[in-house]
Amino acid sequence: MSLTRRHFLALSAVLPWALSARASTSFPIGLEIYSVRGELEKDPQATVRAVAAMGYQVVEFYAPYFDWTESQTKQMRKLLDDLGIRCLSTHNHEEFLTADKLSRARDMNVILGSKYIVQSSTGEKTTLDQWKPVADRLNAVAEQLEPAGLKVGYHNHQPEFTPVDGQRPIEILAKNTKASVMLQLDVGTCLEVGSDPVKWIRANPGRIRSIHCKDWSPANGYKVLFGEGAADWKGIFEAAESVGGVEFYLIEQEGSRYSEFDTAKKCLEAFRGKHPA
Repeated sequence: MSLTRRHFLALSAVLPWALSARASTSFPIGLEIYSVRGELEKDPQATVRAVAAMGYQVVEFYAPYFDWTESQTKQMRKLLDDLGIRCLSTHNHEEFLTADKLSRARDMNVILGSKYIVQSSTGEKTTLDQWKPVADRLNAVAEQLEPAGLKVGYHNHQPEFTPVDGQRPIEILAKNTKASVMLQLDVGTCLEVGSDPVKWIRANPGRIRSIHCKDWSPANGYKVLFGEGAADWKGIFEAAESVGGVEFYLIEQEGSRYSEFDTAKKCLEAFRGKHPA
């Protein structure tokens, strides 16, 4: 009888934690490494170790990764494996997706274990007609990456959500790209130009597979921490997880009143306080 009671008490103590841990891994939370770009420049491996120690489950490398050697890329993959975290996507200059560089981006992402090669931006566009070729190129890249088990994505900034002749360029991209092309939502830049992230997610079911959780404030711009700005995170999470098809979240910071590492840590703590898991 006492043995049964001891087992019950032990299970009661462990079960809430186990359920919480399981829930928290349903939608991994990662860091766009641009948020700690100064530290990355000094020591990439030490930076990733520090990010993992904070509790991040995912990292998203940005453009400088493209200059790593194959050996450096393999060393980074080993470190990720040793730390128990993953690189699920990378941010890439538009030129990295061109014919002469795509194979290198593909091979490096395969080594890193990535799922998505994300185009981080495009050149300045002044007419809606200039956006259709961007969609066509994303479709072409998607087909080239499929044999390697990779997908392509596109990351918005302010121009994509800024109407041109009554239409937002992001709508051109969504309408004219394959369903496999991820539309990575940057919440802050969407907000800054007056668009509604929740409405956008609901209008594009299954396409918003990762989100840059970057807040924005009319008074302080992007210098606010996660949760200090104007974003409706409760609504964003609900829409992303019910219809958006989100697979993972990424904290991104332009900078704040704290150091890069302190900013990343505080944002993760705030995210955990707001995310329902």
